[in-house]
Amino acid sequence: MKTERLLLMKTSKTLTLLSICLFPLLHTSAFSQSPSKSRIEEAYRQFENDPSLKNATASLTVLDANTGMPIFQHNQEVGLATASTMKVITAATAFDILGKDFKFQTNLSYTGTIQADGVLEGDIIIEGSGDPTLGSSRYPESTEEQVINKWIYVIQNAGIKEIKGRIIGDDTRYQGYKVPGGWIWSDIGNYYGAGVSSLNWRENAVGVVFSPNETIGKPAPIKKLTADLPYLKIINEVTTGKNGSGDQVYAYSGPYASTIYIRGTYGLDLKKTIEISVPDPAYDVAFQLGKALEHVGIKTAASPSNGQALAGTTIIKHHLDTHESPDLAAIVYWFNQKSINLYGEALLKAIAYQTAQKTETSEGASFIQKYWENKLKINSSELNNQDGSGLSPQNRVTTAAMAKIMQYAQSQSWFPEFYKSLPEYNNMKMKSGTIGGALGYTGIQNNSSGEKFTFTLLVNNYSGSSTAMRKRMFTLLDVLK
Repeated sequence: MKTERLLLMKTSKTLTLLSICLFPLLHTSAFSQSPSKSRIEEAYRQFENDPSLKNATASLTVLDANTGMPIFQHNQEVGLATASTMKVITAATAFDILGKDFKFQTNLSYTGTIQADGVLEGDIIIEGSGDPTLGSSRYPESTEEQVINKWIYVIQNAGIKEIKGRIIGDDTRYQGYKVPGGWIWSDIGNYYGAGVSSLNWRENAVGVVFSPNETIGKPAPIKKLTADLPYLKIINEVTTGKNGSGDQVYAYSGPYASTIYIRGTYGLDLKKTIEISVPDPAYDVAFQLGKALEHVGIKTAASPSNGQALAGTTIIKHHLDTHESPDLAAIVYWFNQKSINLYGEALLKAIAYQTAQKTETSEGASFIQKYWENKLKINSSELNNQDGSGLSPQNRVTTAAMAKIMQYAQSQSWFPEFYKSLPEYNNMKMKSGTIGGALGYTGIQNNSSGEKFTFTLLVNNYSGSSTAMRKRMFTLLDVLK
């Protein structure tokens, strides 16, 4: 018995010594021993004690960008609304799946036959594959004027002098023009809430120029639209707001609507073109091409149409032209720089279609969840996305999941293009996100000591103004500089 007790005492001492020796190693494997760790902890403690977060949920994940090891984490497993920080996940998935050189293609063709006298006994068809940049002013090769003029040239060059049929905007690949489920009514009539189809045009938006009344509260009439849309009925109920009140204008419409209501106030001193969504972009591109053709003397017998005109038909098409979009790297640049929601939804659908011939937003969102679960072991409950842009208030993503994807991006060949796309705020390269009651930032930062961090910070249900909360978040993130 005495011998057994001695053996137990020796064994116990040995285990204690092993525990003392091993504990620092185990601790180091769980959290990186960054010199900045204690400063981040203190900065976060001050941040979370602010009264504006009393009824809020905040989460911060900071990783050592060189090793991927956590330096600081708080509420890292809590799913939160992401707002536009969701865009980095969509962009990373698109780069990985489609490749940075991927381009969308839009085909121009005709049906029927071209007679000897130049009469086309058939239709002109514009077939889209989901290009969100077609007609966009952001790219010289894709502007409305550039695309329309090129199509006029190829139609004339084919010998067509008159069209006995119609011009059809073929948006059938994604079964027409749709808005992702979960988007709210007050968003979808505005440019940032524009829906998506396989034939997008001019970013599915149009500008409205107002002439505010000199008397506050009186109607602010529409001076002009930035595109000719005579087929739409626009009911303007906007009134003039006081100086400094800014843009409080909201448009209300939905897919295929023929009437748009515009309500709210337009500040007396405001000098801004208000952008609203176009209810049927496939029809609009067909309309604009038809109008331009008529201007050069090529008449069309029938009214333009969207892809619904092709339902249940089998047609033989003769190719005229293929328009290619800018490459994916150029698309992602503006996607993140200007936070264009349409681009996110177009990329989401392109991912789903290219990988599995799926066309629904929900199918694209599900694919992204499964992709990162297989790639980085991120559980679907950590990446519960409902769209590709972050506009849905139902998105729920953990900061741990987003930071892991941001960390993964840094080891990929497409990372330089991805990094270039990140905007700069607070002298930091990071993507922002703002939606009702939610703010977020995710990015990559080097500090003055040579450390490099990958970080994601999300805040939901804060009180006070977004400007004040943004300032507090910047103060917290300053510790990473």
